Amino acid sequence: MVLRIVRAGLVAALYVALVLAFAPLSFGAVQFRVAEVLTLLPFFWPEAVWGLGVGCVLSNLFGGFGLVDVLFGSLATLAAAWLSSRARTLVGAAIPPVVVNGLVVGGYLSWLTQTPWYLSIPYVALGEAGVCFALGIPLFRWLGRFEVFRKEGPKTS
Repeated sequence: MVLRIVRAGLVAALYVALVLAFAPLSFGAVQFRVAEVLTLLPFFWPEAVWGLGVGCVLSNLFGGFGLVDVLFGSLATLAAAWLSSRARTLVGAAIPPVVVNGLVVGGYLSWLTQTPWYLSIPYVALGEAGVCFALGIPLFRWLGRFEVFRKEGPKTS
């Protein structure tokens, strides 16, 4: 139990750190939010779902889109993370963040920035796909060699 809480807290802290470290790319109508690579963690650690949700709330407090971004962006990341935790494969875990964030975040960014939805949704989805598929899958395939990142989790005996 303690390990799961610590992991969730570390995921939240790392998410915030990555969003802020790459702040110019993390916010705006066109996004490449490097921290979203962490949305693949729930595939390995279900407790990462809550860490991502908290991390996204805290990160979006620093963004330029206010309460809409804090509420809907964080709920989108939370939903995508939960769906990723239910995936059967790592590639399957990368799909929900692309689809959910593309539709939800792209949808409200279209409204907030007065950008046509047919541009905003693909921009967000493409940025998310770049992070999840180009960065996330190779990273977590490599990390998957370590016991702590194996789907079945660490052995206790």
